[in-house]
Amino acid sequence: MGDGVGEKCRARFNVAYRGVLTAHRKRRSTARRDFRRSDKVRVVINAIHAKSGGGLTHLRNLLPYLADDPRIEVHVFLHANQHYQFDPIDDRVRVHLFDFTEGFIRTLYWEQAVLPVLARSMRADVTFSLANYGPLLAPNSVIMLRNALSVVGNEPRFWKRIYWFGLALMTLISLLSSRHAIAVSEYSRKALTFGFRRTAQRKVSVVHHGVDETYSPPHERTRNSYLLAVSDIYVQKNYHTLVHALAIVRKRCPDLRLKFAGRRIDEEYFKEVTESIQFCGLENEVEYLGPLSKESLRQHYRKCAVFVFPSTVETFGHPLVEAMASGAPIACSNQTAMPEILGDAGLYFDPLNPSDMADAIVRIIMEPGLAETLSERGIIQAKRFSWRRSAQLTANILVSVASKAEIQRRHDGS
Repeated sequence: MGDGVGEKCRARFNVAYRGVLTAHRKRRSTARRDFRRSDKVRVVINAIHAKSGGGLTHLRNLLPYLADDPRIEVHVFLHANQHYQFDPIDDRVRVHLFDFTEGFIRTLYWEQAVLPVLARSMRADVTFSLANYGPLLAPNSVIMLRNALSVVGNEPRFWKRIYWFGLALMTLISLLSSRHAIAVSEYSRKALTFGFRRTAQRKVSVVHHGVDETYSPPHERTRNSYLLAVSDIYVQKNYHTLVHALAIVRKRCPDLRLKFAGRRIDEEYFKEVTESIQFCGLENEVEYLGPLSKESLRQHYRKCAVFVFPSTVETFGHPLVEAMASGAPIACSNQTAMPEILGDAGLYFDPLNPSDMADAIVRIIMEPGLAETLSERGIIQAKRFSWRRSAQLTANILVSVASKAEIQRRHDGS
């Protein structure tokens, strides 16, 4: 169901893309003249890695608020096949589409060799990369520490482990060479600075992500007999353990079902989850919803008996905040950034222990008043997270980096 919607969107985009790119090329010479006249801080956002999960959610929500800031001029670099994921984009944001051949090595080459030249030709003041690493030669690089490297501990596949080790190396090099780094949680600041405490204190700022205003609690609360899990499907999401926990829970709550929503990014792991469902004999009790609209997600958050967040590794966890804002009672992994984000608004469990996970779920369902208490705490906790505040703090950092670089440039030139 979700794949069909995605294909239709991509088809519509492919029809329109040539016209968009042609218009972009016609504007190029005019844009270069504009680059010389701007008195704002010109920010190039390197978004070529914002394709799924938290990175995509972050940029979609941040752009309108960054566009509101009168101090900065926002330019976004996207691959051509990403554009449909962001449409519509605020007219005040200048979008630059690039149609290079994708692939790990070719994308890395484009990012490290081509992007810096483009950014400097635009006279960009800051290059902001929405990933652990960015172009080393781009002007005044700022990176975002958001990809948890400890995923490698949960990854049995050799070629995937090579990827994560490579990402760790690129993160370290970018961290040491960048002007500044933004961590999405205190956990990510500690975990992704490789023990360099002075570096973490000096050049890494924590800026929590926000929550979309779409997610809000219902006026009247009614719970249906199903568990809900939401995230794009990767190995660290730990859905196979949740399936085994469901089998245990159903011994005490036989009518309980499981629904999970998100895109199938890792097909090998999705197959493993499917095999776990078959092994437990739960083919008729587990439903894969695919990717859902915000409105559909909100309704599921509001109606589920328990929202379960079983991840072994997270640096933030957008679905966790969405569920809190929607008033869902939450059972959550006790690992990495989850306690920092959830606070006292949920019951925690060991994500590698299906019995412990099952106990937390059963307690929320069976203990009188507990679900409502957690729901109320979650609504309060969610108010700590705001996209407007996140954008303001991010813009402050980008402007500060540009100002310090200009002061240094003048000093070096004197």
